[in-house]
Amino acid sequence: MPMSSHRNYYVLLLVVISILGSSVAARRVHAETYDIVIYGGTSAAMTAAVQAKRMNQSVIVVSPDRHLGGLTSGGLGWTDTGNKYVIGGLAKEFYQAVYRHYQDDKSWNFQQREQYGDRAQGHRATDDEDATMWVFEPHVAEQIFDAMMVENEIPVVRDAWLDRESGVVVKDRKIVSIKMLDGQTFSGRQFIDATYEGDLIAAAGVQTTTGRESIADFNEPHAGVQTGRLFHQHHFDVLDRPVDPYIVPGDPSSGVIPRVSADPPGEFGSGDDRIQAYCFRTCFTNHDPNRVPFPKPDGYDAAQYEVLLRCFAAGWEDVFGKFDPLPNFKTDTNNHGPVSFDNIGYNYDYPEASYERRAEIIREHETYQKGILYFIANDPRVPESIQNKMQRWGLAKDEFTDNGNWPHQIYVREARRMVGQFIMTENHLRKKIETPESVGMGSYSIDSHNTQRYITPEGTVQNEGDIGISTNGPYQIARGCLMPRAEQCVNLTVPVCVSSTHMAFGSIRMEPVFMILGQSAATLSALANQSQTDVQEIGYDALRERLLDDGQILQNRPR
Repeated sequence: MPMSSHRNYYVLLLVVISILGSSVAARRVHAETYDIVIYGGTSAAMTAAVQAKRMNQSVIVVSPDRHLGGLTSGGLGWTDTGNKYVIGGLAKEFYQAVYRHYQDDKSWNFQQREQYGDRAQGHRATDDEDATMWVFEPHVAEQIFDAMMVENEIPVVRDAWLDRESGVVVKDRKIVSIKMLDGQTFSGRQFIDATYEGDLIAAAGVQTTTGRESIADFNEPHAGVQTGRLFHQHHFDVLDRPVDPYIVPGDPSSGVIPRVSADPPGEFGSGDDRIQAYCFRTCFTNHDPNRVPFPKPDGYDAAQYEVLLRCFAAGWEDVFGKFDPLPNFKTDTNNHGPVSFDNIGYNYDYPEASYERRAEIIREHETYQKGILYFIANDPRVPESIQNKMQRWGLAKDEFTDNGNWPHQIYVREARRMVGQFIMTENHLRKKIETPESVGMGSYSIDSHNTQRYITPEGTVQNEGDIGISTNGPYQIARGCLMPRAEQCVNLTVPVCVSSTHMAFGSIRMEPVFMILGQSAATLSALANQSQTDVQEIGYDALRERLLDDGQILQNRPR
């Protein structure tokens, strides 16, 4: 059944009621064994669930999140597409639904469609039946995902957190059931870990990794510590002059200012446990009827932004470089520049951390990011031209209404990565090594955000870890990166924390690719059930045929 487009208020209310009803029903009947149990509420979980249902599988979504869609509905409305022509299947259907939504004049409640113009990153096709749209408001994405679940009669259990210590029962290399912290237990023939963190993978005993490989590990020229290599504009060399890292400039004995690390960055090309920075993809507006002034967060400390003041003093003015326009006078606002919304260096322990520690990390990120907005808009030391412009912006009043208009999902750009049957590397993405058995394609550049802000040998501040490398066109993604090694687990597929190096994940990690891989992972799981075999034993010809029949694009083709 195709995904629906626009919903008026009454239908949306019925949708919400239906979803809540299906969640309650799921709590009553989940003692049965499902064909496929999906853990996670990301965009990959949504496409996996729909694909499973289309293949006549009984499926349930068990989500730690209350809101479905992950980053796609959590603020990332300016889609990182790369080559749109390799986005097919259910991912394409989602962006078709976005297009149809915005064809309804009622969807433009603050802005006329003509005012927004052609800023939708281009449509994939000219005819309405095939047309797609790649930018959207957060609540629109969530409505589409919610409708997908209701229309396909897929039960969803929300706010359900895996018992990571003892909640995964594995027998004979098969996951039998998963238990939540509240005691709910879900049994299944196949399982899909569609979380950003890879908690089910790890709890099932499947090998994972975090951080960055060295250059030597996989012969990746841009792997590991990359001091001295500067991509994009997210480094201190964009300034007119260097920034001093010390509380008393020029005096190391005075100590280091906040948000700068005194630790050495590491040897060039060496691997480490550092994680690329997280932030929230925030939805702003400068339309006064829908604008909420940036709030002063609890725990606000203006001293945390001394490094930003020094950037201003060194000539930086490009604060607004990633206020990407969404419909209805809104933005998807991302990190930009040497000091911005990325909270560099404050997430290293997130992937393996307890739920409690992750909550602390998320709160610290929220305080930092709300604080920098409040600081720019209110601190008298901020240049007047920048401050006056920032004061015209604020949070969108009609987004994230149950969370103070703040996104409910932090941007987990990278956490655990499975060490699976096949490991994707930078060299596969750049076509230096052939990729076998394609289950989908990616095309976005290899893009890692900074991992550390350190002090150079010259005694100045610099960022490290930001990477921007072309893949030289679309690339194939191997089915082996969706599966554990057979000696570890034979009924688990993984569309998000795929088996790849840090470098390869820098491109694979885009939301459209997660949707593509969610569909492919569910196809693998369903075929394994239908053949009564392990996911690793599915013949590729059968898998390929089904994926192509369902609209997946597995190899590059001329437009």
